Amino acid sequence: MRAFVKKIAKAPKDLVSIGLLKIKGLTVIGSCIHSDVNVGNIYLQDHVILFVQEGQYKVRYGDQEYVVNKNEMVLLQKAIVIEYEKRGESDSGLLDYMMFFLKDELIDEFIKMSNLMPSYPAVVVPATVNPVNDRLKCYIASLKPYFNEPEKIGDELVKLKLLELLYDILDADEKLLYQLLQLKRKEPSSIVEVVEKNLMNPISLNDLAYLSGRSLSTFKREFKAIYNEPTFQWIRNRRLEKAKELLSYSGLSVTDACFSTGFENVAHFSKIFKIKYGVPPSEIRQSFK
Repeated sequence: MRAFVKKIAKAPKDLVSIGLLKIKGLTVIGSCIHSDVNVGNIYLQDHVILFVQEGQYKVRYGDQEYVVNKNEMVLLQKAIVIEYEKRGESDSGLLDYMMFFLKDELIDEFIKMSNLMPSYPAVVVPATVNPVNDRLKCYIASLKPYFNEPEKIGDELVKLKLLELLYDILDADEKLLYQLLQLKRKEPSSIVEVVEKNLMNPISLNDLAYLSGRSLSTFKREFKAIYNEPTFQWIRNRRLEKAKELLSYSGLSVTDACFSTGFENVAHFSKIFKIKYGVPPSEIRQSFK
């Protein structure tokens, strides 16, 4: 039986929605309405606040699962791959939700404006699903007209609306505020753990460095000390080895093997595979047959 591996999309790059608001060409707010049950995987390039107005959005990450129902929200950290399942209301089939993509620079600016530095939580506050209060409901409603003519909404106004959102969260729930603050206070993680956990995900070295709590230069230096090989070269070789294994023993197509091992371009994958093994990946797959 042929297996199928779906390419992991990237948010907000691959966000499918009916409305987008952007700053400097980058999506920061996405408004989505549809009625289909939808499942998949997506890589979060930014921190995300997810609001559900109708329907249900289920998120899984590691051993955590968050079920966000009507008039609820959840904060998700950046640089993770989530599994999602989203469905409309049982009676109407309608799914209506909004996603806010928060860059570190915006959170930094908010912290400075709010004088929140002394308020960092002493212990880690786990992510939780929170109810949306009336003030946040009004805030969401105030954004709806913006999606009718997004090209007329300037960067500064969009930025002000994002800061307004963070101030409303500050008023809404202290635990949610602490979850937001601790995004800026990550303790360094084991490089080995971070790399092994994300080896087959389509993420950059910058993202791996962020997950480990290190600068890119420090991450590269410490990585080489551990693995005795440059980061990019080591990761590429491990991915190619896994791709060869999948092609040899599972019967995956070349395209599926490419995407399931963290590569994002089939032509590039085929080229470097042939350089390493002397034959194109299609030939390895033929030998499986």
